[in-house]
Amino acid sequence: MSKDIRPRINAQQMRALDYLRAKERRILVIGDLHEPFCKAGYLQHCIDTYDRFNCNQVLFIGDILDNAFASFHETQAELPAGQDELDFAIAKVQEWYEVFPIATIIVGNHDRIIARKLVRAGVPQKWLKSYNEVLGTPTWDWTERAVFDEVQYVHGEGGSARTKCKNDMMSTVQGHIHTQCYVEYNSGSKIVFSMQTGCGVEREALAMSYAKAFKTQQIACGVVIGGHTAINCLMSL
Repeated sequence: MSKDIRPRINAQQMRALDYLRAKERRILVIGDLHEPFCKAGYLQHCIDTYDRFNCNQVLFIGDILDNAFASFHETQAELPAGQDELDFAIAKVQEWYEVFPIATIIVGNHDRIIARKLVRAGVPQKWLKSYNEVLGTPTWDWTERAVFDEVQYVHGEGGSARTKCKNDMMSTVQGHIHTQCYVEYNSGSKIVFSMQTGCGVEREALAMSYAKAFKTQQIACGVVIGGHTAINCLMSL
């Protein structure tokens, strides 16, 4: 007669199991994508990181789109025309949406290029479609800033996460700076951390030619657990 067999686990394994069962946020923070110029393999890296840390929430830190055709920088003549780039970008974004249909999206400076151009042209905002309408992502939640567990998530266009964390005395996660990937803790009236998430951008893409003289990009995403622990997850290249 067969008996039910219950595998035994040691104390360390039990602590790990309790950690995975803990009812706290485990947020996967996805770096700048600049679609359709995201690095091959970055989506899979984010999927693997989500699974590895048993994440239960997803946040994109901004610059989902590149909008190179409308850039305020000088652009390469060999780049795709505006309609072609947008079609390519929508197709790539749909790959992300299929995997992460529920997500918070921080609006980045590249995301809002089209809106800025319309403002300069004097076009009323009512003529502008929402990001979800354009990209076919109806369940994504777009915002300029998000706060979860007393941690603020911003794209970051006025300095580093380290600077904003110290100025606000609030734990801060941001993207925007492709060449930085770190977590730093500071203490004052309380302990706070700053995180630069890195990015998922393909350095060799023509759209990134304006940054060719910059330092090497840090291809990474991040995980924030319960508002108290931040982890950088670099992609193997």
